[in-house]
Amino acid sequence: MPELHYRDAQRLGQREYRACIAAGIFPYLPALDDFIPSEQSAAGKDLGLVSIPAEFIAGTKTRGRTNAFARNYMPLLSPASEFAVKWERLCQSHLEEGIRDPVKVYEYLNRFYVEEGNKRVSVLKYFGAVQIAAQVIRVMPAESDTPEVQRYLEFVRMSSLTGIGFIEFTKKESYARFLTKLGKTPDEPWTEEERCRLSSAYYTFRSAFEAAGGAKLHVTTGDAFLAFLEIHDAASLSGMGTDELKKAITGMWEELKLLQEKPTIEVKAAPEEEKKHAFALPRLASKPLRIAFFYDRDPEISEWANNHEKGRLSVQQAFEGRIETSVYKGLMGADARGIMEAAVQEGNSVLFTTSPRLLPASLQTAVSHPEVMVFNCSLNQSHRYIRTYYPRIHEARFILGAVAGAIADGEEIEYICDYPIYGEIAGINAFALGAQMVNPKVRIVLVWSDAEGHARAKEKLTARGIRLYSSQHLSRQPDGSFGVNGVALAEGGETRVLASPEWKWDVYYEKIIGRILDGSSREEYESSPKAINYYWGLSSGVVDVRCSASLPDGVRKLVSYIRKAIADGSCDPFAYPFTCQDGRIPGRQGEQLSPQEIMEMDYLVSNVIGSIPGAGELRGYGRATLDVMGVKP
Repeated sequence: MPELHYRDAQRLGQREYRACIAAGIFPYLPALDDFIPSEQSAAGKDLGLVSIPAEFIAGTKTRGRTNAFARNYMPLLSPASEFAVKWERLCQSHLEEGIRDPVKVYEYLNRFYVEEGNKRVSVLKYFGAVQIAAQVIRVMPAESDTPEVQRYLEFVRMSSLTGIGFIEFTKKESYARFLTKLGKTPDEPWTEEERCRLSSAYYTFRSAFEAAGGAKLHVTTGDAFLAFLEIHDAASLSGMGTDELKKAITGMWEELKLLQEKPTIEVKAAPEEEKKHAFALPRLASKPLRIAFFYDRDPEISEWANNHEKGRLSVQQAFEGRIETSVYKGLMGADARGIMEAAVQEGNSVLFTTSPRLLPASLQTAVSHPEVMVFNCSLNQSHRYIRTYYPRIHEARFILGAVAGAIADGEEIEYICDYPIYGEIAGINAFALGAQMVNPKVRIVLVWSDAEGHARAKEKLTARGIRLYSSQHLSRQPDGSFGVNGVALAEGGETRVLASPEWKWDVYYEKIIGRILDGSSREEYESSPKAINYYWGLSSGVVDVRCSASLPDGVRKLVSYIRKAIADGSCDPFAYPFTCQDGRIPGRQGEQLSPQEIMEMDYLVSNVIGSIPGAGELRGYGRATLDVMGVKP
């Protein structure tokens, strides 16, 4: 009977009221007119008749009915009141034929405030309605660079394109990431069929997420949905029922819990002191630890993979008898997930995946096999089930910049970079600041080889009359040699490399594997709820600079001084102040940039000529890598 439903609804309202009072929260519905000027709402845009998520209806437009409802829109007034009688009539109407008349709402920052139809909303929410028909007027916030407003603007862009307004994220960059995971470009329109499929998949996921205990986590369903898509592709989602989804969600629970952490990443800037006891893993006494290395390219054609392979061979010798290593190469374009699964079945309990391109397969493997330690060579990845490692190569780039600035006989030095991923922007900026430190007039001409090809980048150098350049061309050349990696001088038809960065993977792997063998790595993982990033530099011996014999003695001494100063902490490549291209001074006076701020640099310093390209400007490999750990311009 309607009156019984009212009493049940009232009890829900009273329970919410008491919980709000206990928590020190305003217990009634908020009114939009209380926190934005009436002229701002009057200037709203009419979106017409829209089906809106019931969970996003947050309050009333005016104060008129505020005290009649608790914050969950359940009624508070006496069952003997006229209000209760009208509520019960609506309830009866809904049970007999359904409530069909749309309500009128104002939308502000993706929350809806009801002007007409508060009791209709209350009844529909009581019966668990997911969507409610509404005439919507959108009120745009005042211009602001606050995270809340910037996040909302991304929501508006996505919802305008897709027609989907029921998915929201706590980070603005998640909207673009979400479209990428669904195989959509940011400007690609959606069909009605695609909207329906996504709506069905999302609400199926939400049901399973809540059944698994998602309400206990302080994250949005959208955040959890995106985290799920990072591990399970969108195509597999359509074939999963609620029970299968619930099982998959439970299997990645640590990943979902990580979304609550602020920040989500714990950066290890240097290896901790190794423990003196060995063989903390009991089974190591009887048989060696099996470790697999995975390369997206073949070491025969990629210097990046070749350097990692040298590191593998070095640690195999250093820990002879205590570890056994195997190698899987050429995974780009192959079934990386299947190959990693086979490696686990072959008894490998530690996996090193040496490219950001292998991150998705690494994450899927780690979630499926929590007993296996998975390390991915990438930066700034907030995934609980894997650990990432990447050197502070910007420290070496700063020294190379100083070398280039000291040698330059003109005012321009070219810098050829592949594609803009985390760490590379910091490398460009550090190089430019190092050059500027010894040569204040010098400017760095930035060219992206993945956008136009390395040969074309070299042609630009010649056309501008630039003889000195920095490059990181790591593919094997027709003559069998690898391309230039470092600062080079082109003259007389020949190229001389003056100084090069050294990625000392042998040191990196020896330190990490040593920590695995003595149990430190496992303890470190279990003692922290965050994602762990090993972001080591010159002080740890994992990065260095190699000078050519042809480099003048004075410049070699300069390299030695700067190297020592960075290693002991007395020289900071990003010491305050320095200026961006837009005139802004990053950081805070007297304070160092945090490792996170360095990793996430999305700007260029003032003496760089060039810009950061978008994914659409890059070729296949760079575009795919950008999807995983790219810096957006």
